[in-house]
Amino acid sequence: MQDLILISTSSKNPETKNTLSHFIKTADMQMHSWLAEGEYDQWAVECFLKTDWGAVSSIRNIANSMQLDINLISEKNRRKKLLLADMDSTLIKGESLDEIAAKVGIGEEIANITRQSMRGELDFNQSITKRVAMLKGIREDILLEIIEKTHLNNGASLLAPTMKKSGAFCYIVSGGFDFLTIPIAQKIGFDGSFSNRLEIANSHLTGNVIPPILGVHAKKEALTQLSKQHNLKSADVAAIGDGANDLEMLQAAGLGVAFEGKQLLRDKITTQLNYTDLTGLLFLQGYTIGDIVS
Repeated sequence: MQDLILISTSSKNPETKNTLSHFIKTADMQMHSWLAEGEYDQWAVECFLKTDWGAVSSIRNIANSMQLDINLISEKNRRKKLLLADMDSTLIKGESLDEIAAKVGIGEEIANITRQSMRGELDFNQSITKRVAMLKGIREDILLEIIEKTHLNNGASLLAPTMKKSGAFCYIVSGGFDFLTIPIAQKIGFDGSFSNRLEIANSHLTGNVIPPILGVHAKKEALTQLSKQHNLKSADVAAIGDGANDLEMLQAAGLGVAFEGKQLLRDKITTQLNYTDLTGLLFLQGYTIGDIVS
C-alpha cells in the first residue's frame, strides 16, 4: 500500500491552491483527494507518496518555506475515539497564568518562567509552584476577568462537536487551572477536564497550588486512565499540545500532534500542525470540510 500524505494549511490567500499544486508536483506526489479546498480558509489535500517517508523529512523544509504542513497518515483506525487536548496555547491563545500576572504588573517575569518551562528547560512542578507563589494576595475576581477575556484558537470549537458526532469522547488535559479549564470545556463541548487548582482563601489567592500537581507525567497518566474508562486502546486516542509537558501524552497517543509546538516537540513529534489551525486535527483523521460540525 502506498503511503498517504496529508498537506494542509490555513490561509486566506487565493493563490494557496496554486501553491499546493506546485508543491505536490515538486515533491513528486500524486494527488488523491481534497478534504478542504479553501472553504473557511482551510486547505487540506491527500496525496500518494511515490518514494518512502524518509524523503518527506527532507522536503518538510520546503513545505515550511511555503507555510504548508505535511504529515504521514495511517489509514488504519484513522478516526480516533478519544481526544485529549492541552488548553494554554493550544485550545486558547496564550498562557492563562501569564495573563493573571500581566494584570498585576509582573507579566514578563512570570512569562519568562513559563517559556522556559514549556521549552523543557525548567522542571514543570517547580516552575508552576514558583509562578503561583508570585501571585499570592491577588483578588479572586481577577480570575473572572481572565475568563471573560480568553480567546479560543481557530478551530477549537469545532473539535468536540465533530468528533463526538462520530462517537468520540473529548477532554481537556492541562497544566493550567480549573477556574478556566472547566468553563472552556463547557463552552466548546468537551466532556470534562483535568487540571490544577489554585488555593483561595478570603477571596484572595494564597500563592499555593492544591495538590496533587498535574505535572509532566500526569497527562500520560490521564490518557491511560481515560482509555481504560472508555474501554479503548492507546491507538484509539488523539492528543494535541504545544509544550514540553505534553510530550509523554503525545508519544503515548495513537495520533499525537504538536500544535505550533515548542522546538522540543518539533524535534520529537513527527505529526505537526504549524500552519494549519486546529481544524487540521480533524483533517488528519480524514474528516472533510463537509463533515465538520460547528
